[in-house]
Amino acid sequence: MAALGVLLLVAAAGAALMSSASGVRPKAMLLGPNLPVDRGAADPRDISAHNSPTLARNPVRPTNLAVTNRVDSPAFSCTLNVSMDGGKQWSQPPIPVPRGEEPKCYAPDVAFDADGTMYLSFVTLKGLGNVPHATWLTRSTDGGRTLSAPVRVLGALAFQVRLVADPVVAGRLYLSWLQADSVGLFQFSHTGNPIMFSRSADGGATWATPQRVSSPARARVVAPSLAVGPGGSLYALYLDLGGDSLDYAGAHEGQGGPAYAGRFSLVLARSRDGGRSWAESVVDDRVVPIERFVVFLPHFPSLAVDRRTGRVYVGYEDARFGDPDVLVWSLRSGAARWSAPTRVNDTPMHDRTAQYLPKLALAPDGRLDVLYYDRRADRHDQRNEVSLQSSLDAGKTFGPRLRISDRSFDAGVGAGSERGLPDLGSRLGLVSGDAQAIAAWSDTRAGNRASGKQDIAVASVGFGSSKRSPLSAGAKRALRYGSGVLAALGVLLLVWVGRIRRREGRKAHVHAPT
Repeated sequence: MAALGVLLLVAAAGAALMSSASGVRPKAMLLGPNLPVDRGAADPRDISAHNSPTLARNPVRPTNLAVTNRVDSPAFSCTLNVSMDGGKQWSQPPIPVPRGEEPKCYAPDVAFDADGTMYLSFVTLKGLGNVPHATWLTRSTDGGRTLSAPVRVLGALAFQVRLVADPVVAGRLYLSWLQADSVGLFQFSHTGNPIMFSRSADGGATWATPQRVSSPARARVVAPSLAVGPGGSLYALYLDLGGDSLDYAGAHEGQGGPAYAGRFSLVLARSRDGGRSWAESVVDDRVVPIERFVVFLPHFPSLAVDRRTGRVYVGYEDARFGDPDVLVWSLRSGAARWSAPTRVNDTPMHDRTAQYLPKLALAPDGRLDVLYYDRRADRHDQRNEVSLQSSLDAGKTFGPRLRISDRSFDAGVGAGSERGLPDLGSRLGLVSGDAQAIAAWSDTRAGNRASGKQDIAVASVGFGSSKRSPLSAGAKRALRYGSGVLAALGVLLLVWVGRIRRREGRKAHVHAPT
């Protein structure tokens, strides 16, 4: 027994050595209250429906943030808000109206390039049907305070336009979009509308000939998202709706009701030649839809690429387990198959509440953050919170959720609520650093179902070192040496214990009664 006690002490010492050398994984914490972004948030007379934020951070001046979002009511519009102090205060510079266009800026996106120039894309709408007429690009060299005259970059019927700036090469920009042939009320009139891509090497002054991303064999594709990987590799993620004419062809006539009963596919296309050619990979072809939607404004799946390792992450909502959950898939660099999806939300299985619309972001140290809408606190599945969970092991497991929103809010507030299709937007905003992440979402706490008021809110999350503490070369040598010594001692002790037990066994045999 004494030998066993010594052995346990040695093992405990080894565990202590490993623990002290490798550090701990601290929890995330909310850094202050939720803050409004749009200037009408505190004005009860302003009933604008702000949603679908894109949040971008200036790599040259990290306290310079930009949020752009679409406005769905009382009139279609879009806004840009910028902050120079990390999101505490926001200003709203005017977005120039292109000459000859109706003043209907819509579906904006924003990005900073490697030298800190900000680019804003948006679509102008035309006529009573509010059909996309053209896509425009404007730029800012002062962090978004002022914007240049817009330059036309795409023609009519370009939907779901997304803008990405190369994180390494200044002035290199990428666009993805769905190019429609014709549209009707709540529908694309024909199938076969492709996902397209173009690039600019001169800050948007000129653009390469557009290239088709999606396969012609995919008849109903929507919601493209772009990302740039190591070595300039390009990734485009999109949804294949399969046979879903309910949403694609507007067979629901814009009314709520049960979701399409079939399955969607998440498809990732990759280009190694700057976007001139694309190869597809099916992430998952068993995605269970969670709701009906207007096909022009789908929920975007989220895409993130680790520029250190090349690992690709995909996030989307899925009802395969009986109610809407947030799932994350990953693909290791060089691997042929995607991982099985990880269920992110730490709610009981089949709890009949929705977690949906995830946004992924990677910190430079590799921590994966997932932001999403969350109704776990409401058994009636009506009131939203906003939650964040993080993974430190490449998406295999996620830590406990941190509630980001300091108040719950009604998920049924927004344009379309009168038809049973309330729209909180197509995406959330999230930027992640090693020590801090900043989240943006559409919040309805100041509105109701009559007003439809939605505002953009932001919050900051603080982290300690999100990985195990780095070791010095000396500490690594000491750890290896100590581990080896402990292992050797363990073997010696086991031999020692065995000899003692055999000796005691012989003694017991000699003195046993006859």
